[in-house]
Amino acid sequence: MFEVYITKAAKYLPNEAVSNDEMEDYLGLINDAASKARRIILRNNKITSRYYAIDKTGKSTHNNAELTRNAVVQLFDENFTAQDLEVLSCGTSTPDVFLPSHAAMVHGLLKNKSVELNSSTGVCCAGMNSLKFGFLSVRSGNSKNAICTGSERVSTWLNAQMYNHEAANLKSLEEQPIIAFKKDFLRWMLSDGAGAFLLENKPRGPISLKIEWMEAFSYAYELETCMYAGGDKLENGEIKAWSDYAPEEWLKESVFAIKQDVKILDEFILSKGAESMRDAMVKNNITADQVDYFMPHVSSNFFVEGLKKGLTEKGIGMADYKWFMNLSRVGNVGSASIYLALEELMNSGNLKKGDRILLSVPESGRFSFAYAYLTVC
Repeated sequence: MFEVYITKAAKYLPNEAVSNDEMEDYLGLINDAASKARRIILRNNKITSRYYAIDKTGKSTHNNAELTRNAVVQLFDENFTAQDLEVLSCGTSTPDVFLPSHAAMVHGLLKNKSVELNSSTGVCCAGMNSLKFGFLSVRSGNSKNAICTGSERVSTWLNAQMYNHEAANLKSLEEQPIIAFKKDFLRWMLSDGAGAFLLENKPRGPISLKIEWMEAFSYAYELETCMYAGGDKLENGEIKAWSDYAPEEWLKESVFAIKQDVKILDEFILSKGAESMRDAMVKNNITADQVDYFMPHVSSNFFVEGLKKGLTEKGIGMADYKWFMNLSRVGNVGSASIYLALEELMNSGNLKKGDRILLSVPESGRFSFAYAYLTVC
């Protein structure tokens, strides 16, 4: 077995940062009315800027594969070129097309040579699943290197035109033409971007991060779906797939909109997160004292105090000074968020050899959690 190191990290955030007051200029107004939920949600999530791969007319400036490619190419230099790459592992929640895979579309833009591909889907854990594939490939000796990515291009999914048909239908039924909170909620939470890591079997450069271990947990066997797209949730908690709807219902019911059941989100995301993190730490025999930087991906600052309380109750509380987050500056970029945060820390100049970093990523799709423990060398 070989040691695995993150030797370089890169990111790509499209266009200029978008402030809270500008969001509806880009995403549009549903039913020509400002969202009543927007200010409340933004006050709770404390995000002050984010990035969109669209302009103010709603026209795309980059697709997901292009965002990812633009992050990946920053990893190439005279010491590691596109021709040296052996494995490309890409995770996303929002691929440009169902088929071919996201990794294949990114590889098509790189135009380098034949490589092994892996595409990870899901919600926020898709980026960590992508990283684990690369980690295991290098660890096992299957490859000497891998590039792993997390990316999202969700802005077009949140555009008002995706919901206007449903709003018009509600109006025709003499109901309030207000999109359900489970849909409107996420319009003010999510944003676009991509991050990429280069993994190698030897450290390189002034800073490398050794991946000591990775762990993942799923509670889908006992909990119903929380965050979903391409279907709708029935009264019994089951998901009716888009392919079981008539085509005219896709717009009428906003079937392809991203939705979240906020009731079960609040009930389980923190408790299962604290439980799984404790189990990961116990399994790998580390304590909170052996963590210098705690890097949690949280969708909203609303959950921070609850997470702190939950970790403390499990005996793994992290002191405030250990927390590293950039949510307020770059927004919630789903599977890319942990890449963007680690890239910022890795290139900050603040890390010193021997520092230990714990990555924590929850996913509310059906409640999955992923962790990684890194040592600076």
